[in-house]
Amino acid sequence: MAARKRASAPAAAPANAAATVSNGDKAEQKPKEASDPPIAPPKLGFILKLSLFLLAPYFYFFFYHYEIQQELQKSILINAALSLAGFFLTVKMIPVASRYVLRRNLFGYDINKKGTRQGTVKVPESLGIVVGIVFLVLAIIFQYFNFTADSIWLVEYNAALACICFMTLLGFVDDVLDIPWRVKLLLPSFAALPLLMAYAGHTTILIPKPLTQYVGVDILVHNIMQIGASIDPEKQQAHAFSIYLVQPLLATSLALLSYNWYPSSVFVGDTYTYFAGMTMAVVGILGHFSETLLIFFLPQVINFLLSLPQLAGIVHCPRHRLPRFDPDTGLLTGTKDGTVVNVYLRFFGKKKENSLCIHLLLVQAVGCGFCFFLRYLLTGWYK
Repeated sequence: MAARKRASAPAAAPANAAATVSNGDKAEQKPKEASDPPIAPPKLGFILKLSLFLLAPYFYFFFYHYEIQQELQKSILINAALSLAGFFLTVKMIPVASRYVLRRNLFGYDINKKGTRQGTVKVPESLGIVVGIVFLVLAIIFQYFNFTADSIWLVEYNAALACICFMTLLGFVDDVLDIPWRVKLLLPSFAALPLLMAYAGHTTILIPKPLTQYVGVDILVHNIMQIGASIDPEKQQAHAFSIYLVQPLLATSLALLSYNWYPSSVFVGDTYTYFAGMTMAVVGILGHFSETLLIFFLPQVINFLLSLPQLAGIVHCPRHRLPRFDPDTGLLTGTKDGTVVNVYLRFFGKKKENSLCIHLLLVQAVGCGFCFFLRYLLTGWYK
Protein backbone atom coordinates (compact mmCIF):
# COMPACT_ATOMS: atom_id res chain seq x y z
CA MET A 1 0.00 0.00 0.00
CA ALA A 2 3.03 2.25 0.02
CA ALA A 3 4.67 3.76 -3.02
CA ARG A 4 8.10 4.90 -1.95
CA LYS A 5 9.24 8.23 -3.24
CA ARG A 6 12.88 9.05 -2.77
CA ALA A 7 13.81 12.68 -2.19
CA SER A 8 15.95 14.05 -4.98
CA ALA A 9 19.44 15.31 -4.23
CA PRO A 10 19.87 19.09 -4.01
CA ALA A 11 20.86 20.68 -7.31
CA ALA A 12 24.50 21.67 -7.75
CA ALA A 13 25.36 25.37 -7.67
CA PRO A 14 25.95 27.04 -11.08
CA ALA A 15 29.55 27.20 -12.24
CA ASN A 16 29.51 31.00 -12.52
CA ALA A 17 28.15 31.57 -9.02
CA ALA A 18 30.27 33.60 -6.67
CA ALA A 19 31.87 30.96 -4.43
CA THR A 20 34.93 32.70 -3.05
CA VAL A 21 34.70 33.86 0.54
CA SER A 22 37.55 35.42 2.45
CA ASN A 23 38.68 33.82 5.68
CA GLY A 24 37.54 36.86 7.64
CA ASP A 25 33.97 36.80 6.30
CA LYS A 26 31.15 35.50 8.39
CA ALA A 27 30.49 31.81 7.88
CA GLU A 28 27.55 31.05 5.63
CA GLN A 29 24.53 29.93 7.56
CA LYS A 30 22.94 26.64 6.52
CA PRO A 31 19.19 26.63 6.03
CA LYS A 32 17.30 24.71 8.67
CA GLU A 33 15.92 21.37 7.57
CA ALA A 34 12.15 21.11 7.71
CA SER A 35 11.35 18.65 10.47
CA ASP A 36 8.77 16.01 9.68
CA PRO A 37 5.78 15.84 12.02
CA PRO A 38 5.88 13.04 14.61
CA ILE A 39 3.97 9.87 13.82
CA ALA A 40 0.57 9.27 15.39
CA PRO A 41 0.57 7.59 18.84
CA PRO A 42 0.08 3.82 19.00
CA LYS A 43 -3.46 2.46 19.16
CA LEU A 44 -2.86 0.56 22.40
CA GLY A 45 -6.54 0.32 23.37
CA PHE A 46 -7.38 -1.52 20.17
CA ILE A 47 -4.33 -3.78 20.55
CA LEU A 48 -5.30 -4.67 24.13
CA LYS A 49 -8.80 -5.74 23.06
CA LEU A 50 -7.45 -7.69 20.08
CA SER A 51 -4.84 -9.44 22.25
CA LEU A 52 -7.39 -10.53 24.84
CA PHE A 53 -9.63 -11.90 22.10
CA LEU A 54 -6.82 -13.80 20.35
CA LEU A 55 -5.11 -15.13 23.47
CA ALA A 56 -8.19 -16.21 25.44
CA PRO A 57 -8.18 -19.79 24.03
CA TYR A 58 -4.42 -20.02 24.57
CA PHE A 59 -4.69 -18.98 28.23
CA TYR A 60 -7.56 -21.42 28.77
CA PHE A 61 -5.63 -24.40 27.42
CA PHE A 62 -2.38 -23.42 29.12
CA PHE A 63 -3.64 -22.62 32.63
CA TYR A 64 -6.79 -24.70 32.95
CA HIS A 65 -7.53 -27.44 30.40
CA TYR A 66 -4.15 -29.22 30.19
CA GLU A 67 -1.64 -30.16 32.85
CA ILE A 68 1.67 -28.90 31.46
CA GLN A 69 4.92 -30.18 32.92
CA GLN A 70 6.27 -27.72 35.45
CA GLU A 71 9.61 -27.31 33.68
CA LEU A 72 7.97 -26.62 30.33
CA GLN A 73 5.46 -24.28 31.95
CA LYS A 74 8.27 -22.33 33.59
CA SER A 75 10.15 -21.93 30.30
CA ILE A 76 7.01 -20.81 28.45
CA LEU A 77 6.18 -18.24 31.15
CA ILE A 78 9.75 -16.85 31.09
CA ASN A 79 9.48 -16.57 27.33
CA ALA A 80 6.08 -14.84 27.70
CA ALA A 81 7.54 -12.32 30.17
CA LEU A 82 10.38 -11.51 27.76
CA SER A 83 7.85 -11.20 24.94
CA LEU A 84 5.79 -8.72 26.96
CA ALA A 85 8.92 -6.65 27.57
CA GLY A 86 9.62 -6.85 23.84
CA PHE A 87 6.16 -5.46 23.10
CA PHE A 88 6.77 -2.30 25.11
CA LEU A 89 10.33 -1.96 23.78
CA THR A 90 9.06 -2.17 20.19
CA VAL A 91 6.36 0.43 20.90
CA LYS A 92 9.05 2.81 22.21
CA MET A 93 11.57 2.13 19.44
CA ILE A 94 9.30 2.55 16.40
CA PRO A 95 8.96 6.37 16.72
CA VAL A 96 12.74 6.64 17.13
CA ALA A 97 13.44 4.46 14.10
CA SER A 98 10.84 6.31 12.03
CA ARG A 99 12.82 9.56 12.38
CA TYR A 100 15.97 7.86 11.11
CA VAL A 101 14.34 6.24 8.07
CA LEU A 102 12.71 9.54 7.14
CA ARG A 103 16.13 11.19 7.18
CA ARG A 104 17.32 8.57 4.68
CA ASN A 105 14.25 9.16 2.47
CA LEU A 106 12.76 5.76 3.22
CA PHE A 107 9.16 6.83 3.16
CA GLY A 108 6.06 6.21 1.11
CA TYR A 109 2.68 7.74 0.37
CA ASP A 110 -0.52 5.89 1.13
CA ILE A 111 -1.92 5.09 -2.31
CA ASN A 112 -5.29 4.22 -0.82
CA LYS A 113 -5.64 7.84 0.28
CA LYS A 114 -4.41 9.45 -2.93
CA GLY A 115 -6.20 12.70 -3.64
CA THR A 116 -6.78 13.49 0.04
CA ARG A 117 -4.72 15.37 2.60
CA GLN A 118 -3.60 12.09 4.19
CA GLY A 119 -2.32 10.95 0.82
CA THR A 120 0.36 13.66 0.87
CA VAL A 121 1.79 12.71 4.28
CA LYS A 122 5.20 11.04 4.32
CA VAL A 123 4.83 7.65 5.99
CA PRO A 124 8.09 6.09 7.26
CA GLU A 125 8.80 2.73 5.69
CA SER A 126 10.73 -0.44 6.55
CA LEU A 127 9.76 -0.29 10.24
CA GLY A 128 9.74 -4.09 10.24
CA ILE A 129 13.47 -3.79 10.97
CA VAL A 130 12.60 -2.77 14.54
CA VAL A 131 10.46 -5.87 15.04
CA GLY A 132 13.18 -8.10 13.62
CA ILE A 133 15.91 -6.67 15.84
CA VAL A 134 13.84 -6.77 19.04
CA PHE A 135 12.73 -10.33 18.26
CA LEU A 136 16.30 -11.51 17.77
CA VAL A 137 17.47 -9.84 20.99
CA LEU A 138 14.66 -11.51 22.95
CA ALA A 139 15.37 -14.89 21.39
CA ILE A 140 19.07 -14.66 22.22
CA ILE A 141 18.42 -13.60 25.82
CA PHE A 142 15.97 -16.49 26.24
CA GLN A 143 18.77 -18.97 25.56
CA TYR A 144 20.30 -18.05 28.93
CA PHE A 145 17.16 -19.17 30.79
CA ASN A 146 16.29 -22.31 28.85
CA PHE A 147 19.16 -23.99 27.02
CA THR A 148 22.32 -25.54 28.43
CA ALA A 149 25.56 -25.82 26.49
CA ASP A 150 24.92 -29.51 25.74
CA SER A 151 21.24 -29.09 24.79
CA ILE A 152 20.31 -31.01 21.64
CA TRP A 153 17.97 -28.18 20.67
CA LEU A 154 20.55 -25.40 20.94
CA VAL A 155 22.10 -26.00 17.50
CA GLU A 156 18.72 -25.96 15.75
CA TYR A 157 17.61 -22.93 17.78
CA ASN A 158 20.68 -20.92 16.76
CA ALA A 159 20.30 -22.10 13.16
CA ALA A 160 16.71 -20.83 13.21
CA LEU A 161 17.87 -17.44 14.52
CA ALA A 162 20.56 -17.29 11.83
CA CYS A 163 17.94 -17.90 9.11
CA ILE A 164 15.64 -15.24 10.57
CA CYS A 165 18.50 -12.74 10.88
CA PHE A 166 19.65 -13.42 7.32
CA MET A 167 16.13 -13.01 5.94
CA THR A 168 15.52 -9.80 7.89
CA LEU A 169 18.71 -8.35 6.40
CA LEU A 170 17.65 -9.38 2.89
CA GLY A 171 14.24 -7.79 3.44
CA PHE A 172 15.81 -4.50 4.45
CA VAL A 173 18.13 -4.66 1.44
CA ASP A 174 15.06 -5.18 -0.74
CA ASP A 175 13.41 -2.12 0.80
CA VAL A 176 16.46 -0.02 -0.01
CA LEU A 177 17.42 -1.44 -3.42
CA ASP A 178 14.07 -2.66 -4.81
CA ILE A 179 15.26 -6.15 -5.79
CA PRO A 180 13.53 -7.63 -8.90
CA TRP A 181 10.95 -10.40 -8.42
CA ARG A 182 13.09 -13.07 -10.11
CA VAL A 183 15.82 -12.44 -7.52
CA LYS A 184 13.34 -12.36 -4.61
CA LEU A 185 12.24 -15.90 -5.43
CA LEU A 186 15.79 -17.16 -4.84
CA LEU A 187 16.51 -15.31 -1.60
CA PRO A 188 14.73 -17.74 0.79
CA SER A 189 16.83 -20.61 -0.56
CA PHE A 190 20.03 -18.92 0.61
CA ALA A 191 18.54 -17.73 3.89
CA ALA A 192 17.42 -21.28 4.74
CA LEU A 193 20.93 -22.76 4.42
CA PRO A 194 21.81 -22.54 8.17
CA LEU A 195 18.66 -24.47 9.07
CA LEU A 196 19.27 -27.03 6.32
CA MET A 197 22.79 -27.70 7.61
CA ALA A 198 21.77 -27.95 11.28
CA TYR A 199 18.44 -29.80 11.04
CA ALA A 200 18.78 -33.30 12.44
CA GLY A 201 15.18 -34.19 13.25
CA HIS A 202 12.88 -36.65 11.55
CA THR A 203 10.54 -35.63 8.75
CA THR A 204 7.32 -37.10 10.12
CA ILE A 205 4.47 -34.58 10.18
CA LEU A 206 2.63 -34.54 13.51
CA ILE A 207 -1.06 -34.17 12.70
CA PRO A 208 -3.67 -33.47 15.41
CA LYS A 209 -5.82 -36.48 16.34
CA PRO A 210 -9.30 -36.36 14.76
CA LEU A 211 -11.13 -36.85 18.04
CA THR A 212 -9.49 -33.96 19.82
CA GLN A 213 -12.32 -32.02 21.47
CA TYR A 214 -11.06 -28.49 20.89
CA VAL A 215 -9.62 -27.01 17.74
CA GLY A 216 -7.17 -24.11 17.98
CA VAL A 217 -7.35 -21.13 15.62
CA ASP A 218 -3.72 -19.94 15.71
CA ILE A 219 -0.41 -21.58 16.09
CA LEU A 220 0.08 -20.88 19.72
CA VAL A 221 -3.14 -22.77 20.52
CA HIS A 222 -2.16 -25.67 18.27
CA ASN A 223 1.19 -26.03 20.04
CA ILE A 224 -0.25 -25.94 23.55
CA MET A 225 -2.88 -28.52 22.54
CA GLN A 226 -0.16 -30.87 21.30
CA ILE A 227 1.96 -30.41 24.43
CA GLY A 228 -0.99 -31.08 26.71
CA ALA A 229 -2.37 -34.05 24.76
CA SER A 230 0.96 -35.80 24.13
CA ILE A 231 3.06 -38.00 26.42
CA ASP A 232 5.99 -38.10 23.95
CA PRO A 233 8.80 -35.88 25.38
CA GLU A 234 10.27 -35.20 21.93
CA LYS A 235 6.91 -34.08 20.58
CA GLN A 236 6.36 -31.84 23.61
CA GLN A 237 9.78 -30.24 23.21
CA ALA A 238 9.22 -29.68 19.48
CA HIS A 239 6.00 -27.77 20.09
CA ALA A 240 7.46 -25.92 23.09
CA PHE A 241 10.30 -24.90 20.77
CA SER A 242 7.72 -23.39 18.43
CA ILE A 243 6.08 -21.47 21.29
CA TYR A 244 9.46 -19.98 22.21
CA LEU A 245 9.56 -18.34 18.76
CA VAL A 246 5.86 -17.58 18.24
CA GLN A 247 5.31 -15.68 21.52
CA PRO A 248 7.95 -12.99 20.84
CA LEU A 249 6.85 -12.85 17.19
CA LEU A 250 3.26 -12.20 18.25
CA ALA A 251 4.23 -9.61 20.88
CA THR A 252 6.50 -7.56 18.62
CA SER A 253 4.06 -7.82 15.70
CA LEU A 254 1.21 -6.50 17.84
CA ALA A 255 3.41 -3.55 18.79
CA LEU A 256 3.99 -2.84 15.10
CA LEU A 257 0.27 -3.24 14.41
CA SER A 258 -0.48 -0.52 16.97
CA TYR A 259 1.15 1.92 14.53
CA ASN A 260 0.21 0.16 11.28
CA TRP A 261 -3.53 -0.22 11.93
CA TYR A 262 -5.82 2.09 9.99
CA PRO A 263 -5.01 4.89 9.55
CA SER A 264 -1.43 3.69 9.28
CA SER A 265 1.31 5.95 10.59
CA VAL A 266 4.15 3.59 9.56
CA PHE A 267 4.65 0.99 6.83
CA VAL A 268 6.17 -2.40 7.65
CA GLY A 269 8.05 -2.75 4.35
CA ASP A 270 9.42 -5.94 2.82
CA THR A 271 11.63 -6.22 5.90
CA TYR A 272 8.73 -7.40 8.04
CA THR A 273 7.22 -9.72 5.44
CA TYR A 274 10.57 -11.45 4.90
CA PHE A 275 11.18 -11.67 8.65
CA ALA A 276 7.71 -12.96 9.57
CA GLY A 277 7.64 -15.45 6.70
CA MET A 278 10.97 -17.01 7.65
CA THR A 279 10.03 -17.10 11.33
CA MET A 280 6.82 -18.99 10.58
CA ALA A 281 8.74 -21.34 8.29
CA VAL A 282 11.29 -22.34 10.94
CA VAL A 283 8.48 -22.66 13.52
CA GLY A 284 6.70 -25.17 11.30
CA ILE A 285 9.84 -27.09 10.31
CA LEU A 286 11.45 -27.38 13.74
CA GLY A 287 8.07 -27.95 15.42
CA HIS A 288 7.40 -30.81 12.96
CA PHE A 289 4.00 -29.52 11.81
CA SER A 290 4.83 -27.84 8.50
CA GLU A 291 1.80 -29.40 6.79
CA THR A 292 -0.54 -28.05 9.47
CA LEU A 293 1.17 -24.65 9.23
CA LEU A 294 0.49 -24.56 5.49
CA ILE A 295 -3.22 -24.89 6.25
CA PHE A 296 -3.15 -21.60 8.15
CA PHE A 297 -1.82 -19.90 5.03
CA LEU A 298 -4.62 -21.00 2.70
CA PRO A 299 -5.65 -17.39 1.81
CA GLN A 300 -2.01 -16.59 1.03
CA VAL A 301 -1.74 -19.70 -1.16
CA ILE A 302 -4.88 -18.66 -3.05
CA ASN A 303 -3.45 -15.15 -3.44
CA PHE A 304 -0.26 -16.62 -4.92
CA LEU A 305 -2.23 -18.76 -7.40
CA LEU A 306 -4.29 -15.74 -8.45
CA SER A 307 -1.07 -13.75 -8.93
CA LEU A 308 0.77 -16.35 -11.02
CA PRO A 309 -0.38 -15.12 -14.47
CA GLN A 310 0.88 -11.62 -13.68
CA LEU A 311 4.06 -12.73 -11.93
CA ALA A 312 4.88 -15.04 -14.85
CA GLY A 313 4.43 -12.20 -17.34
CA ILE A 314 1.44 -13.78 -19.08
CA VAL A 315 -0.75 -10.84 -18.04
CA HIS A 316 0.48 -7.27 -17.56
CA CYS A 317 1.63 -6.72 -13.98
CA PRO A 318 1.56 -3.12 -12.68
CA ARG A 319 3.88 -2.02 -9.90
CA HIS A 320 1.07 -1.73 -7.35
CA ARG A 321 -1.76 -4.23 -7.73
CA LEU A 322 -4.05 -2.39 -5.36
CA PRO A 323 -7.76 -1.50 -5.48
CA ARG A 324 -8.76 1.81 -7.02
CA PHE A 325 -9.45 4.59 -4.50
CA ASP A 326 -12.16 7.19 -5.02
CA PRO A 327 -11.23 10.35 -3.03
CA ASP A 328 -14.78 11.69 -3.28
CA THR A 329 -16.46 8.72 -1.59
CA GLY A 330 -13.48 7.21 0.26
CA LEU A 331 -14.37 3.78 -1.18
CA LEU A 332 -12.07 1.15 -2.70
CA THR A 333 -13.04 -0.60 -5.94
CA GLY A 334 -11.58 -3.93 -7.02
CA THR A 335 -9.45 -3.95 -10.19
CA LYS A 336 -8.74 -6.84 -12.57
CA ASP A 337 -5.40 -7.57 -10.88
CA GLY A 338 -5.08 -11.07 -9.48
CA THR A 339 -5.11 -10.60 -5.71
CA VAL A 340 -7.47 -11.76 -2.98
CA VAL A 341 -8.18 -8.12 -2.09
CA ASN A 342 -9.35 -7.21 -5.59
CA VAL A 343 -11.33 -10.43 -6.04
CA TYR A 344 -13.09 -9.85 -2.71
CA LEU A 345 -14.05 -6.31 -3.70
CA ARG A 346 -15.31 -7.44 -7.11
CA PHE A 347 -17.57 -10.02 -5.45
CA PHE A 348 -18.81 -8.03 -2.45
CA GLY A 349 -18.72 -4.48 -3.75
CA LYS A 350 -16.95 -1.25 -2.80
CA LYS A 351 -15.76 -0.78 0.79
CA LYS A 352 -13.86 1.67 2.95
CA GLU A 353 -10.29 0.68 3.78
CA ASN A 354 -10.84 0.04 7.50
CA SER A 355 -13.94 -2.07 6.76
CA LEU A 356 -12.06 -4.03 4.11
CA CYS A 357 -9.22 -4.78 6.56
CA ILE A 358 -11.65 -6.24 9.10
CA HIS A 359 -13.45 -8.28 6.43
CA LEU A 360 -10.18 -9.77 5.17
CA LEU A 361 -9.06 -10.64 8.71
CA LEU A 362 -12.36 -12.46 9.24
CA VAL A 363 -11.86 -14.31 5.95
CA GLN A 364 -8.41 -15.35 7.16
CA ALA A 365 -9.76 -16.56 10.52
CA VAL A 366 -12.71 -18.44 9.01
CA GLY A 367 -10.48 -19.98 6.33
CA CYS A 368 -7.96 -21.20 8.90
CA GLY A 369 -10.68 -22.61 11.15
CA PHE A 370 -12.40 -24.41 8.29
CA CYS A 371 -9.19 -25.91 6.89
CA PHE A 372 -8.03 -26.99 10.33
CA PHE A 373 -11.37 -28.72 10.93
CA LEU A 374 -11.15 -30.30 7.47
CA ARG A 375 -7.67 -31.58 8.31
CA TYR A 376 -9.05 -33.29 11.41
CA LEU A 377 -11.85 -34.83 9.35
CA LEU A 378 -9.55 -36.13 6.64
CA THR A 379 -7.21 -37.56 9.27
CA GLY A 380 -10.14 -39.48 10.71
CA TRP A 381 -10.93 -40.97 7.31
CA TYR A 382 -7.44 -42.23 6.57
CA LYS A 383 -6.27 -43.33 10.01
